[in-house]
Amino acid sequence: MSWDFLPAWPPEINTLVIFGLVLWAGLVGGELAHRSRYVPRITGYIAIGFLLGPSVLDVFTRSMVAGAGIFVDTALGLILFQIGRRLHVPSLRSDRAVLATALAECFASFVAVYWVLTAFGFPPVHAAIAAAIGISSSPAVMLLVMREFDAQGPVSERALTMIAINNLLAFFFFIAVLPWLHQEQRADWVVALLHPLYQVAGSLLLAYVLAHLTIRLGQLIGHRDSAQFALLVGVIVLAVGMAQALHVSILLTLLSLGVLCRNLDRRQALLEVEFGHGGDIFFVVLFVVAGANLHLEELARAGLLAIAFVLARFIAKSAVVFVAGRYSGLSSTQSFGLGLSLVPMAAMAIGLLKMTEELYPGAASLTTTVLAAIAILETVGPLAVLWGLRLAGEIRPEARLDH
Repeated sequence: MSWDFLPAWPPEINTLVIFGLVLWAGLVGGELAHRSRYVPRITGYIAIGFLLGPSVLDVFTRSMVAGAGIFVDTALGLILFQIGRRLHVPSLRSDRAVLATALAECFASFVAVYWVLTAFGFPPVHAAIAAAIGISSSPAVMLLVMREFDAQGPVSERALTMIAINNLLAFFFFIAVLPWLHQEQRADWVVALLHPLYQVAGSLLLAYVLAHLTIRLGQLIGHRDSAQFALLVGVIVLAVGMAQALHVSILLTLLSLGVLCRNLDRRQALLEVEFGHGGDIFFVVLFVVAGANLHLEELARAGLLAIAFVLARFIAKSAVVFVAGRYSGLSSTQSFGLGLSLVPMAAMAIGLLKMTEELYPGAASLTTTVLAAIAILETVGPLAVLWGLRLAGEIRPEARLDH
């Protein structure tokens, strides 16, 4: 008698099972954090992912975490598209103080991290890659904390604009260092020049084409919320898939797509759609997986280097933002709160580090140091944003939303 109709044992854990388990775990962790009244849900997502991940209980094994990759990429796409739409070029022209502050703090953080790492004996090219990654800040942490605690005000808006600029500049600083990285590996000079150019040109061209198509479709379907929601989710998923197929940067493609959809849409065919609960599902998965990817052994191995990276980055960004804020209408507490909102570092940093590992598998010290720094900043980042927005007076002291 054949028993083929029965499932294999142990049952195969497919992608949908992983998605469901990760989502359930994240909801539990987020709710426990939220009930504390003082810790944002995102901290709970990361903590439960770390607890159930390979470093502790190993419920979410490395293969399961890798299997959630498509959902992580989709979440990154949603976040980067949203933050890209915050960059309105005419507004930046009229408010040059924000643009100047963002450029100054990006340059300062690059110099500070590079100087500290080379002082510790890091190879210059590795220090430059790490410093470029350190320019980035996490838009997802900022968006989720703002939504959970209903934060509104000039600091929140300025922080989102600066985070968008940070991520764009982090990518371009990284691309500028790539030829140096290729040279270190004795790659052909044609490859050293063409690979960075292809990454930038291919990503921008893909974003430009998709932005035009999206705007045209927006004009066709009109201002119906449900149709616009489907349109934007569709183009984001399409952009992620096409970027993977064309071997261009998902990060730059989605960030540029958001910027272009905002600035090329002169007839306002596209609505300001909030992704709401549908987007939150992917954000929960993103941060549970981020928590599962935290490894204590990497943090212990990097030790002082990771701490030096974190401190140099924080001091540089905060000092520039504090001084510039005082000259652009912000109070001392608002300026310090704005500096705290730039502390988290996650999505863009992980993406750039992954690209580095693919190009340069032998850079173990670089990978370990940056991963350890990301682990620290992912852990303290949500709390830093919450404290910063409270300090700036954009969250009520007793605020706790039930939604």
